[in-house]
Amino acid sequence: MRVLCIGNNAYDITTPVDTFPVENVKYRVHDRIECGGGPASNAAYLLGLWGVDTYIAGIVGDDVYGKRIRDEFRHIGVNTDYLELNKEHITTCATIIANTSNGSRTVLSYKPSSMKMTDVDIDINPDVILVDGQEYEMSLKVFEKYPNAIKIIDAGRDRKEIRDLCTKVDYAVCSLEFAELVSGIKYTSENLIDIFNELNNQFNTNIIVTLESNGCAYMEDGVVKVVPSIKVKAVDSTGAGDIFHGAFTYGIANSWPMEKILKFANVTGALSVTQIGGRYSIFPLKEVEKVYNEVR
Repeated sequence: MRVLCIGNNAYDITTPVDTFPVENVKYRVHDRIECGGGPASNAAYLLGLWGVDTYIAGIVGDDVYGKRIRDEFRHIGVNTDYLELNKEHITTCATIIANTSNGSRTVLSYKPSSMKMTDVDIDINPDVILVDGQEYEMSLKVFEKYPNAIKIIDAGRDRKEIRDLCTKVDYAVCSLEFAELVSGIKYTSENLIDIFNELNNQFNTNIIVTLESNGCAYMEDGVVKVVPSIKVKAVDSTGAGDIFHGAFTYGIANSWPMEKILKFANVTGALSVTQIGGRYSIFPLKEVEKVYNEVR
């Protein structure tokens, strides 16, 4: 199976601390983790690491960070023919504070609206396409060119472009925040079916909603089913959603049944929060399989 991932490519600089900083105070930190990041980008990295024939499409600056991102992908066998190194832009850099006492992360990043892929022709005939909505025009173009590919969106933030792409995919995998904002319903365990019904009314596709530490949910034959996650000690949640989406795409590419896909993605995402640094917290496939087999 050939998978194409389209979206944002950033360079993450993560600083772990044991308590969140107080404003207007100087701190001496003892560690700094650097690696590529971004929703579709992290998913592509997982897929390449797990041996999937993977292509990444997006834009970075023609600078040291952009070249590091490209080289990270090449090192694990991800095809970078459609990762554009553009001299007119600098690579998006995300500054992340990881609070290791509770696993939360605070992210500061900037990407100008003008920073988009040029109109290249992606000519690879993918079996699966994963997008994060941050390369809207290219996503539309590829969807139209490859109508038979399985299409997935990582619907993390509520933007009109992402809402539109949700109507064009086979699977809309939504963050809880996105699901609440789009449906207009604040999540409780009692009204989850109302959220799903509203999302289905708007998108008319297969909906999955991630529920953070509570796992995820999907609808089957009109019934909403919650797939719980495993309990772990979280130190850094950076990239956990991206990693979930990568594992979800892996399951789709391998034609697994939905419940297995979601259990496997839950395990993969949960394990990732036990380590610091987005894509550096992706566990090898064999280790994920071991934990999955122990808890299923």
